[in-house]
Amino acid sequence: MVVQGDFSRAEECTEADMEKFGIHLLVLSHVYLVPQLKSRCSKALIEWLTIENMVDVLQLVRLCNAPDLHFKCVKLVSNIFKAIEKTEGWKFLQPNDPFLKLEILQVIDESESRSKKRRKEQNLYLQLSEGMDCLEHICTEGCISVGPCNKEPTKSMYLCSNCQHVKACNSRFNTCHIIRKE
Repeated sequence: MVVQGDFSRAEECTEADMEKFGIHLLVLSHVYLVPQLKSRCSKALIEWLTIENMVDVLQLVRLCNAPDLHFKCVKLVSNIFKAIEKTEGWKFLQPNDPFLKLEILQVIDESESRSKKRRKEQNLYLQLSEGMDCLEHICTEGCISVGPCNKEPTKSMYLCSNCQHVKACNSRFNTCHIIRKE
């Protein structure tokens, strides 16, 4: 393939040139050590990634040492893995590049682990928030036999939902404490 035009200065490459020759220019810029062109090609290729070409670009980018584009490709592949899994590129990748396949699957696993951890943390913060609401309620209004020092507790015969939860936790704690002493 003959690439026509002077691509020695990255700023002279047009968008049409980048779209047409971007992947080829990335390889050439890597081989001939033209960092400005390599950077420009990486940025342009990020915009033209499709589901069909993403795995192919990812394989090539690894060989060309373009970490920004590699990171973006891996992130996109992990986000839309179900669609990527059906492409010819993925089918070719599985037997021919097991290390890249493993890297992609590890990124997906790490992403799912972070999501699970984030959900657990959000649940914990929700529980803490409910506990703080309960303490605020007890300290300002009182509930059955517990309340602020300067105020008589309310004489209603029911516990509010927050206080029921705190009372259940307290009962459980007391039971565990009694069992531990025996």
